[in-house]
Amino acid sequence: MASNNNILICTDLDRTLLPNGSQSESSNARPLFHELVNHPDIYLAYVSGRDKQLLLDAIEQYKLPIPDFAITDVGSTIYATNHDGWQIWDKWHTEIAKDWGQYQQQTLAKLLKDITKLQLQEPDKQGKYKLSYYADEKTETTRLFHDINTRLNPHHIKANLIWSIDETSHTGLLDILPQSANKLHAIRFLMAEKGFTNKQVVFSGDSGNDLEVLCSDLQATLVANATIEVREQAIIQAIDNNFESLLYCAKGEFMGMNGNYAAGILEGVAHYLPHTLNLLKSK
Repeated sequence: MASNNNILICTDLDRTLLPNGSQSESSNARPLFHELVNHPDIYLAYVSGRDKQLLLDAIEQYKLPIPDFAITDVGSTIYATNHDGWQIWDKWHTEIAKDWGQYQQQTLAKLLKDITKLQLQEPDKQGKYKLSYYADEKTETTRLFHDINTRLNPHHIKANLIWSIDETSHTGLLDILPQSANKLHAIRFLMAEKGFTNKQVVFSGDSGNDLEVLCSDLQATLVANATIEVREQAIIQAIDNNFESLLYCAKGEFMGMNGNYAAGILEGVAHYLPHTLNLLKSK
């Protein structure tokens, strides 16, 4: 269980920690991030839509630190890492399984097999409680979601339908999850299991699918490379939720860095937990 001195840094990957956006990365940002999270009092959780293999690919490609925890598959799976490797938290599956009743990915797919607009993604992109499809990027999602819910509702299945576009392939992507499987619920579950309080946790993100956490009662940072639209939307939602003081928008110039990607994460951690600045200065 976490002690009072422990910190949990939770971060999205793509275009948050990973410098795979169009903006530049400060050259010393990732090395400083690596050094900070190696401190014995600090725990690291990656919070990503990626599956485990894609996350491991990112760790290798960008030379990232191995996390203590990983929330993957759009929030539907939690791993803890140790000397024995990556261990799935079955407790989390038990927590979210009630939304689907007796159904899992394969049995749920049978209910939707006649929706011709949907094409199942590859087996390695599916999860026990994550059903993923391809579709035309121009699909009218309101009608699609209606068709899906028409098939799920009679079975009392509570589902979270997440639509996105793969900009490189111009393909629509649909993830169907238990309604309670999301980044915010998963982080709170992790906090409860390990005894972290809100004041010990800092989350960082960059995009619309991070808004639920960015605008919550958790200490959160929006990295500087986020779009103006996301920044404006985050501020509005945080104000509406009465959590404006818990949303920090990275500005840059912290330790001479530009606030993008890892630099923004470090800036946010130092904003909420100023004593971490001493850890950075000691490196």
